[in-house]
Amino acid sequence: MPALLMLALLMPGLAAAEPPGVGDHRGGTLHLSAVGSGGTLDPQVNYTSEYINLFATMYDGLTGFRKARGLAGDGIVADLAEALPEPQDGGRTYVFRLRDGIRFSDGRPVTVEDVAASMRRIFRVGSPTAGSFYGAIMGAKACLEHGAECRLEGVVADPSNRTVTFHLTEPDSEFLMKLAFTHASILPADTPDHDLGNDPAPATGPYRIVRYDPQGGIFAERNPYFHVWSQEAQPDGYVDRIEYRFGLTDEAAVTAIANGQVDFLYDPVPLDRLGELGSRYTAQTHIEPHLTVYFAPMNVHIPPFDNLKARQAVAYAINRHAMTILYGGPAIAGPLCSMVPPELPGRMTTCPYTRGASLENPAPEWKAPDLEKARALVRESGTAGQKVTVVVANRSVDKAMGNELRDTLRAIGYEAALRPLQPALMFSYIQNSANNVQISIKDWSSDFPSPSNFLDDLFGCENFHPGSSSSINIPGFCDAPTQALIDRAKTDVTLTDAARNDLWAQVDHRIAGLVPATPVIHKYDVVFVSKRLGNFFYTHNFGLFFSQVWVQ
Repeated sequence: MPALLMLALLMPGLAAAEPPGVGDHRGGTLHLSAVGSGGTLDPQVNYTSEYINLFATMYDGLTGFRKARGLAGDGIVADLAEALPEPQDGGRTYVFRLRDGIRFSDGRPVTVEDVAASMRRIFRVGSPTAGSFYGAIMGAKACLEHGAECRLEGVVADPSNRTVTFHLTEPDSEFLMKLAFTHASILPADTPDHDLGNDPAPATGPYRIVRYDPQGGIFAERNPYFHVWSQEAQPDGYVDRIEYRFGLTDEAAVTAIANGQVDFLYDPVPLDRLGELGSRYTAQTHIEPHLTVYFAPMNVHIPPFDNLKARQAVAYAINRHAMTILYGGPAIAGPLCSMVPPELPGRMTTCPYTRGASLENPAPEWKAPDLEKARALVRESGTAGQKVTVVVANRSVDKAMGNELRDTLRAIGYEAALRPLQPALMFSYIQNSANNVQISIKDWSSDFPSPSNFLDDLFGCENFHPGSSSSINIPGFCDAPTQALIDRAKTDVTLTDAARNDLWAQVDHRIAGLVPATPVIHKYDVVFVSKRLGNFFYTHNFGLFFSQVWVQ
C-alpha cells in the first residue's frame, strides 16, 4: 500500500484514549519544537497559535473553552467566573461573579480590579482583537482612538460582591466566546500598559514561564499557587516541566521525534516525510480536524493589487490542486473557494474563481486554474510587467507554496520574487502597512468556532490599523456594505441560527467579489508525536493540549 494512502486511512481522532491516571503519569518534561520563536510573551498581544496553545495552559479569562476532545471542546464554560451569566437588557449587560481563592503565580489573589484593569489593558496595548472582539463594550470606541487614556466605562468592578459587570453598546451574540480567547486573559492590575515582550506575566493556570530566550526557547514549570477550580475550564497538568525549544528545522525535528528526543513539532510536517510517517509511524501520527485555511491576502492600497482586476487575476490563476499537493495531498488538505473552512456553516458554497466560472455563474466546486482569463485580466488592469514580492514564512511547506505562487504570478505577466521570513517576524511584518507587502501566503486558524472569526477578523474595517504590526486586516480592506452585513450578523439577537449563517454567507460572497484576499486550501493537522507521549489530547481550539498529555 502506498505510504500516502496509508496516511490517508488514519482517521481524525484515532489516538488511543488512555484513561487519565494522575498519580501514575504525573511528572517528567514535555519537549516541544518550533523552527523559530512566536514573538512576544504578552498573552493579550501575541496572535500566533505557536504560543496561544501554550498560553492556554497558563492564563485564564472569565470564560473558557471546555477542555475536551473533539466537538465537545467548542463549548464555553465558566473559568475564573463562578458561572456563565444570563445576558440582561436585551443582550447588552453581563454580570460575572469572580471565583474566590484563585491566586496568580506570584501569590497575589485575583480580584475584580484585576479583571477590569485587564479589559482596559486590551485597548491600551493595542491588542489585535481589541476592536473586533471587544469593540461592543461601552467606551471601547474612545479606547480604540486614544488607547493610552482608555477608561472603558462599560466594565464596572464591585469588590464588595466580587462582581464585574459588562455594559455593551449593542448586543454581541458571541461575546462569551470572545472572553474565552487568550487576549482576554486576566492579569494583575499593575501589569504595564505596553507589550511585555520577553517578560512573562504572572499566570493563573497550572504552568508559568520561568525562563525565555527568543533564540533558544520557552521553559515552563508548575505554578505553585495553582489549584483546580474547574476540571472543565482548567484541569491540572501531568508533566512537571515544558521545554519549547527553537532552532531545529522542521526536517530535523521530525527526525528528533522519531528518535525520541522531541515529543511534538509545532510546524507543518514537510511533504517529503509524510510517506515515512504513514508507513513507519502510524501509531504516532494523528490527522486531526482543525479550523484552518491558507489564504493569499493582497494589499488593496498599493500596486498592482489596488486594482480589482489584478486581484481577480490572482484568484483565477492560483492552482489550488498544486497547493493541496504541496501541503501533503488530499488526505490532509483540499482546494478552498470560501474564506470560511468547510467544517463551519455561514460560508459561500460555490466556486467563482475556477475554469469556466465567474462570480455571476459560479461552479459547484474548484476544478482548475484559468490562466488565460487571468492573463487577460492582468492586461486589462494595466499592471502587466510590474514587480511583485510574495512574503511567506521560512518553513518548508510555506516556501513551497510561495514558490508556486511566485511562478504563477510570473506566468500571468508579473515580475515576481519570493521573500521568506522567520515565522515569528513574518506575521507582524505582513500586518504592518508601512512595510508595503503586496501579497503573502498565510495560514489562519479559528479562535472560536464561528465564520466571524474569518470574515470579521480578517476583513472588518475596525481591524485595519495603518502602520501597526497588530493589524489583522492584512489587505487594509474596508467596504461599507460588507461591514453593514458583518455588524448585523454580530449584533442582531433576533436572528435564528439559519438567518445568521445566511448573513455570513452573504459577507463571504461580497468578499469574494472584491477579492482583498483569495482562499487557497483548507487543511487537517498532521500531528507527529514521540512514542513516549501518552494520552494524546487534541482540541479544535488549541490543537494538542499540552497540560493533558503525559510522558513515559
